[in-house]
Formats: sequence, C-alpha cells, structure tokens
Amino acid sequence: MVNRVKKGRCCCCGRFHWLTFHHLIPRKMHRRNYFKKRYSKTELAEGIMVCRQCHNGIHRFYDEMTLAKTFSTLESLNADPRLSEYFAWVARQKIKPG
Repeated sequence: MVNRVKKGRCCCCGRFHWLTFHHLIPRKMHRRNYFKKRYSKTELAEGIMVCRQCHNGIHRFYDEMTLAKTFSTLESLNADPRLSEYFAWVARQKIKPG
C-alpha cells in the first residue's frame, strides 16, 4: 500500500501537503467478476494523489462498491455535492506542521 509518498497539490482540495494514492476503483473490488470483465488491469490500477484528509473523507461518505461504480473518475468525485462541499471545507483548514 502506498502511504505518504511526496508533497504535492491535492487534486481534491488544492492544498500543498503530503499525498496518498487513492485507487479510483477500490482494490477490494478488483477481484469481483463485474470489474474483471469491464476493466483492464491497468484501468483497475488507476488512481489519484490526494491528501490524507480528503482520502479519509472520500471513504467516509461512500462504501467501496459505490466508489467503484459511481465515482471512478476525479471528475465524478469533484462533481458530487457532498464531496465537493467537504473538499471546500478541507481547503480552508490549516495544515499542521510535520
């Protein structure tokens, strides 16, 4: 599992912070036939770099199946009203040193 790999700009909140890798189709779904038949291994491995706070929020709001079927692109994540409101809130938070 990829954890804090580098500092950069979170593609959800826009803050410059440590980033983590978020699989657009959660790894838990990769072994299911529905996803094996519809996506290549390369597509299943695709993801985005997000800060830990945004990453936690994504998984707090939606379960893995919903994320895999409905929110498998950065555009769909940012277009969701609940998530976009949360990302806007995160963008206003101060970054703790460390």
